[in-house]
Amino acid sequence: MTGTLRGLVFHGPGRPLAIETLRLDPPGPGEVAVRMLASGVCHSDLHVVDGDWTRPADIVLGHEGSAVVMDIGPGVPERFPGLVPGALVVLAWTAPCGTCTPCLRGEGWQCARPVGAGHRLSEDLVRVHREDGSPVGTYSGIGTFGSAQVVAAEAAIPVDPRTPPEVAALIGCAVTTGVGAVLETARVRPGESVVVIGLGGVGLSVVMGAVLAGAGLIVALDTAREKVELARSLGGHVAVRVLPDDPAGTLALVRATLERAGHGAEGGADHVLECIGRPATVELAVDMARPGGTVTLVGMTPQGEHARLDVYRFVEDGKRLLGSNYGSSVPAVAFPRLARLHLEGRLPIERLITERIELDGVSEAFAAMRRGDGARRVVVHGRPT
Repeated sequence: MTGTLRGLVFHGPGRPLAIETLRLDPPGPGEVAVRMLASGVCHSDLHVVDGDWTRPADIVLGHEGSAVVMDIGPGVPERFPGLVPGALVVLAWTAPCGTCTPCLRGEGWQCARPVGAGHRLSEDLVRVHREDGSPVGTYSGIGTFGSAQVVAAEAAIPVDPRTPPEVAALIGCAVTTGVGAVLETARVRPGESVVVIGLGGVGLSVVMGAVLAGAGLIVALDTAREKVELARSLGGHVAVRVLPDDPAGTLALVRATLERAGHGAEGGADHVLECIGRPATVELAVDMARPGGTVTLVGMTPQGEHARLDVYRFVEDGKRLLGSNYGSSVPAVAFPRLARLHLEGRLPIERLITERIELDGVSEAFAAMRRGDGARRVVVHGRPT
């Protein structure tokens, strides 16, 4: 049976976003229809809106969401017994196929053939249309700024139904990216020192991940006082408000902080995680790591930007540089675990939520993000029934 959805549609960079009422097809083989519950407003959507990343027009934005299963397509019960009507799911913006070489290596976040890829714009994957029949895609195959969607079954991960929908939504991107960067990519060990640059939703999740890892010292950096205070309350041992455009002063401050805490004898931190996505802070992160230390890049720059590296010094110091995509996590494994940690009281995800908004508040949420105001704003579509 065909339904409808209300979705925030991207028409191209520089053009106004529009909320449209669209037609939603029923799920096909291997697909599920979901009613969206909550969607985080993430910088990856803003990169698209601002033209930093090239993405096709006529797609429903949003890639960080939770939903309830409404209907299932043929073949789903046999392969995905947990996907039944009424199930609470977290939506994954990459749905590993399970059969390509990266998936067989256990690296589903690098899947070469994600299910429902291409923003579901190919003729066989389009499930959203305007009344005139023209196709509308869904960002990253899930389009969480829509009130309903049809998604690949691989993208809908059941989690404990006690998980609050807003918390479940943030597990879909920010929390998995940040916590995974610590535990799966950098593999921080108990007692090691960690510096976190940038305290948005992902950076604050890195702080929480460092707490879970048992880091001996967590130094959290941002230019916004409220984010610094939040990082301290989440377990950052030293949270520092730094001045923008003062890399030398910031580097000196961090080195002095590490030394005072007994972690700076080697001239830097064991781990530095960059969570902003700016060449200047990438370069700063490399300088903050000790010889033999690890720098993990978590933030995403606009496409085509480059950071400078003193290759001689980097090699001489034996540092490591890692890129962390989706926290090097497999959604089907990570999402239920993170929800469980939240319910156990070990991962206070709800504290990342700056504001709960309606769909028509997303443009203002983007404006706040450009100002660096707040951690995560969450669109609340509805509640499970």
